Amino acid sequence: MTQVDTAQNPQGGAGHRDTGRSGGGRRAGIGRAIHGISRPGPWKRGPVLAATAVLLGLLLLLHARVTGAGGLGSLVETFLAWLGLGIPLLLVAALRRRSASAVVALLLPVTVWLYLFGGLLGDKSHAGGDLTVVQHNVGDTNPDPIGTARDLAASGADVLALVELTPQARGTYERALAKAYPHHVVRGTVGLWSRLPLSDARPVDVKMDAGPLADTKPTDTKSAYDRALHATVATDRGPLAVYVAHLGSVRLMPRGGFWTDGRDRNAQALGEAIAAEGNERVVLLGDLNGTADDRALAGITSRLRSAQVEAGNGFGFSWPAKFPMVRIDQILVKGVKPESSWVLPATDSDHLPVAAKISW
Repeated sequence: MTQVDTAQNPQGGAGHRDTGRSGGGRRAGIGRAIHGISRPGPWKRGPVLAATAVLLGLLLLLHARVTGAGGLGSLVETFLAWLGLGIPLLLVAALRRRSASAVVALLLPVTVWLYLFGGLLGDKSHAGGDLTVVQHNVGDTNPDPIGTARDLAASGADVLALVELTPQARGTYERALAKAYPHHVVRGTVGLWSRLPLSDARPVDVKMDAGPLADTKPTDTKSAYDRALHATVATDRGPLAVYVAHLGSVRLMPRGGFWTDGRDRNAQALGEAIAAEGNERVVLLGDLNGTADDRALAGITSRLRSAQVEAGNGFGFSWPAKFPMVRIDQILVKGVKPESSWVLPATDSDHLPVAAKISW
């Protein structure tokens, strides 16, 4: 048997192994170079993220043009502020993807969102005020109306508006609030209590539908469909026209989408009543079942200003009480100046009370 002593030929063996390693290294280097050339740069990465950011910005900017069946436009505008949550989510995705184009594209939704809602982030309240007004949807299933009335009276309100009063609870509120508020008027499911004299109290026809989608039960009397009233408050600075309103609900229907027909009809009628108001000083207190951004309320918001927008701190969300997401309980004014606006602590209602101080 012939033996080969590899130790006598170290050059050959070592040279053979070195050649293999050198060839493998060159191939790896070439592969990395090819991969680096084929890999898109930061401006070409994340085209889908960039397009999504632009679409989000356009949706915020052009929300008034969103139309479609099922109240899609109203739904978008109800939760318009929450669309801003898409911005940090897209930013995190863009940074992970290292997409410069997506980061730059996010400037559009950021700019539009700040333009629409940036003013709500700070505290615009001022000290003072001639009159404190409070509005509360007390809830038709409120298990403790006495406690709710006690909390509202302790709020220091000079004028107190309650909506969603039931025939069963009305007497409870009237008795519990009688000492603090010697003047009051109730029409249907809405009422106004005041420390100051009231006059010219009358219902306001907001075209409430007593059909199957109405909020009240079919067994209720016709007066239960009175959902708005007007009264004049006599102040030492002159008369103040006060409207109390509870517009129809919006509903998610199994086949009809976001149903707003009743609310929209009510809003139009209420806007017409306010337009015909002769008093130059007006306050609207109500659950309008819509935000100030909702186009359906344009007939109202084009004539009245939001106390929360002008003198509040933050968004002032009022519903649902356990996790407020939207402000549908409104204090809107004309001819007076909001000095401050805030949300009161929760009662046993599914809405939070809202308050404002106004001055002449």
